[in-house]
Amino acid sequence: MLGLGSIGTIIYVLTIIDVVRSSFHTDTDKVIWVLIVVLLPLLGTLLWFLIGRGRTVL
Repeated sequence: MLGLGSIGTIIYVLTIIDVVRSSFHTDTDKVIWVLIVVLLPLLGTLLWFLIGRGRTVL
């Protein structure tokens, strides 16, 4: 059975993968988002899904 820690880790890894695969206007934006997610895991993940995903280039 997966505990909350395992589920959190899976979401964290999927967030990093999502940031890396997303298209941005510049590579600097991607680096900034990766740093935010890596250095602030919980807050970075929440920020990515609340405001970051909508700012990527389609």
